[in-house]
Amino acid sequence: MPVIRISDLTDPRVAEYHGVADPAAIARSGRFVAEGRLVVERVIARTVEVSAFTIESVLLSDAALTAMEAVIRAVPQVPVFVCPASEFAQLAGLNLHRGCLALVQRPPEPSVESLVGPARTLLVLERVGNPDNIGGIFRSAAAFGVDAILLSPGCGDPLYRKAIRTSMAAALTVPFGWLTPWPDRLQQLRADGYEIAALTPQPPSLTLAEYADIRRQGGRPRLALLLGTEGPGLTSDALAQADVRVRIPMVPAVDSLNVAVACGIALSHLAPAPVS
Repeated sequence: MPVIRISDLTDPRVAEYHGVADPAAIARSGRFVAEGRLVVERVIARTVEVSAFTIESVLLSDAALTAMEAVIRAVPQVPVFVCPASEFAQLAGLNLHRGCLALVQRPPEPSVESLVGPARTLLVLERVGNPDNIGGIFRSAAAFGVDAILLSPGCGDPLYRKAIRTSMAAALTVPFGWLTPWPDRLQQLRADGYEIAALTPQPPSLTLAEYADIRRQGGRPRLALLLGTEGPGLTSDALAQADVRVRIPMVPAVDSLNVAVACGIALSHLAPAPVS
């Protein structure tokens, strides 16, 4: 593994790291940023196991290099830049306690058709923009065996570094695609045999337990669980496309849950049983 010590932060070999704090610029460049040891280790593992990614380079502090030396050896062709942790903020514009970043080429996005065809359980997100919520939803999707996530225009980028980190790298393993035109494309999901269930506190709606019982008794085997952004929730146009409305019962003093939390609760009732 080529380990290159950086003594000058203007070194052109690390020029691309000066823009990692700007998510739009990183996305335009055709890359994503893997941040933190766990995330970078999982990127490397999937690169080695299934050639899922092309890693351009890794930037480490001395402590991270020591901790990750065996992992880095698995990708000997990837340049590894090393600089003091105290200089990460100046170089990358980020305060990183773990001293670990990687620049990775964004993989080609699969078509919606390729995701929908073999799937049985989908999540469909409308205007969920917060990266922590995106990450939390992907983490729950991975935990409960969701086949893919479809996003409306206005949703956050699942490959934004904060979303990847919050998802514990699940955003790198759960496939996703962009569902357009929105919300008309939901009609095609129904034509493909999916029951579209909108998670909403708005009446009239079934409780989550009632709906789970109905699904256990039969009906369409394919499920598309529709979730909206916090605050406004699902738009009336999206709700109009749903086959059923489902709510999580709560005490009267609380009117809603964080969307990532609500997603996890719903999937624990509706998703396929995890394989132990």
